[in-house]
Amino acid sequence: MIKVGKNCNPEDVAHYTALCTSTPLAVDGRLAETVWQKAEKSPRFVDVVGGHPGLYDTRSAVLWDDENLYIAFWAEEPYVRADLTERDALIFAENDLEVFIDGGDCYYEFEMNARGTLYEVFFIWRDAYTPGSRFDVPEFDIHSRNALTFGGNHDRTNEYFWRGTHPRGLRWAFLDYDMPGVQVGVHIDGKLNDDSEPDKGWQVCLAFPWQSLHWLADGRSLPPKEGDEWRIFFGRYEKMFLNGEETHVGWAWNKVGTADNHRPECYTVVRFSDERIEDV
Repeated sequence: MIKVGKNCNPEDVAHYTALCTSTPLAVDGRLAETVWQKAEKSPRFVDVVGGHPGLYDTRSAVLWDDENLYIAFWAEEPYVRADLTERDALIFAENDLEVFIDGGDCYYEFEMNARGTLYEVFFIWRDAYTPGSRFDVPEFDIHSRNALTFGGNHDRTNEYFWRGTHPRGLRWAFLDYDMPGVQVGVHIDGKLNDDSEPDKGWQVCLAFPWQSLHWLADGRSLPPKEGDEWRIFFGRYEKMFLNGEETHVGWAWNKVGTADNHRPECYTVVRFSDERIEDV
């Protein structure tokens, strides 16, 4: 039984069954293959804190084959904007789509904007980062890598200043982590950064190689076996201007209950099935 944290109730956490596909998918963002049309989409994303429907429609779906985990997004946006072009710039400061993958004692954060600019961080809980542990390897040497401690999105406020709000406390955040082999495809239905007329939005296809997810497998098979479950956060953050003021809103597949989305126990549960999407 997967435990749920204090900021989300069991009924808040969505469950989804990801079917497999018999042929590799094009990672171009167009999502034109028949299998994407047949795949079950998420409901409309909701506010990460309160659970109310998002102002713009956002949906996601998951497929997989023996090589890759595929994630698709369909994001309605009347004026598609993206300015940041430097890899690992703070993409969450503008409009983005996000994927977090939980690995038990670690988790991975992936963000991208409509230009396809990427931001990646790998987190290891400090209570799991001990001498002789599986993370005691050169790849996660905190002295030679660009690593900082991180307590969550509220780790610099009042009583949460040192340890954040999560019961497990601090994480090591490896800012220079790049997952090998990640493929990204973006398609914009409109014109980027052109407000002369409305756009329909943008679509994304992501492919994460299973073999690159080995740090996150936490004893699970790669590729997964029938019935294996992974926790994945599917999110979107939008910078909006309302009544002359800037505000930043977050929408996700299911409510997290807090603006701190670094809560792996609240992520959507994805169950992997051997059933072929082509047979549905």
